[in-house]
Amino acid sequence: MSDAKLKITQVRSLIGRPEKHRRIVKALGLRRNQTTVIQDDNPMIRGMVFKVRHLVNVEEVK
Repeated sequence: MSDAKLKITQVRSLIGRPEKHRRIVKALGLRRNQTTVIQDDNPMIRGMVFKVRHLVNVEEVK
């Protein structure tokens, strides 16, 4: 297993977004616009990011 991490930053507002997208962003640990979290790089997190890719920026961190 690799020790890769993902740096996820919310860059778009959740106003007017579907409830499902709001829940995914909250589950990723993001609270408000322009906040950043570090998450493990695994298929579950990747799938969540894929669903809200229009709301977040993602960078790989070693």
